[in-house]
Amino acid sequence: MGTEILKTEEAISFVKETFSKEFAKQLELTKISSPILVLDGTGINDDLNGTERSVKFPVKAMQDQQAVVVNSLAKWKRIRLMELGIKKGKGILTDMRAIRPDEDFTPIHSIYVDQWDWEKCIDSKERTLHVLKSTVNQIYKALKLTEKKVEERYSEISSVLPEMIHFIHTEELLQMYPTLSAKERETAITKVYGAVFIIGIGGKLSNGEIHDGRAPDYDDWSSLNKDGYTGLNGDILVWNPVLEMAFELSSMGIRVDKTALVKQLEEKRQLYRKELLFHQLLLSNQLPQSIGGGIGQSRVCMFMLRKKHIGEVQVGLWPDTCKAQSKKEGIFLM
Repeated sequence: MGTEILKTEEAISFVKETFSKEFAKQLELTKISSPILVLDGTGINDDLNGTERSVKFPVKAMQDQQAVVVNSLAKWKRIRLMELGIKKGKGILTDMRAIRPDEDFTPIHSIYVDQWDWEKCIDSKERTLHVLKSTVNQIYKALKLTEKKVEERYSEISSVLPEMIHFIHTEELLQMYPTLSAKERETAITKVYGAVFIIGIGGKLSNGEIHDGRAPDYDDWSSLNKDGYTGLNGDILVWNPVLEMAFELSSMGIRVDKTALVKQLEEKRQLYRKELLFHQLLLSNQLPQSIGGGIGQSRVCMFMLRKKHIGEVQVGLWPDTCKAQSKKEGIFLM
């Protein structure tokens, strides 16, 4: 077993190095360092769906101010673009590590999260569906190139990604599959096309529901786009041939401007956030317009190496029941 894990570790390194290099090249990103902690109460941490707990603790040397382990770097990166003076058309890339204690243990989830967090400066005139789709196509190209190189290196793995990624809005998806749940709709459309970018996640659909949750203060899910729908954000999903399911690799989008921020805070009844540090910087025009997101590192490795369980590509904390069930299925968790 040890030898097999060592081989997997080598393959994981190859996938991560290959994709991060191709990805940075496609989007003109510079690799930078990033924090694992930020101060609580600044509005900088990502609140995800707004219900998950964060890991917090008092810092003795800072008069017991509360530090919080990041959930992602969605808002921190935008501040960093400002601090580093990044020019339009350029961006930053970093390795994000997080602990999300409310995640369920499943073959595709653990409480440890690792992703490539990235952010790129754009002009206010580039807050468009065209720019969103062009960026998605660049990311998808990096994924395709990575899969091809994995196939060349490991003969037992064959490329499965289609030539093009398919774009569809959450409302269009609802109209196509009105009797299915959001996750079932994702499975249905991804099985058909192999790779899909679902636009407009977070905004209300015609049935009064949302496709999935999105915090109100980073992605723009409320602005009207040229297709007549709302939203300048979305998720990249691919069909996983091993698990036979839709498999999310990335959450991303054009970030809120002042108008979208206030609108989305109002819709979520969180206007009190306007007084927080991050929100004040945005409302006072100090932050650049940007597009950004996160790409799951373990998820990409799972897909590229055709693994059945996320514990095969990351060292995590697993309940004994998970370990026993995985062992029964011939899967050995790291």
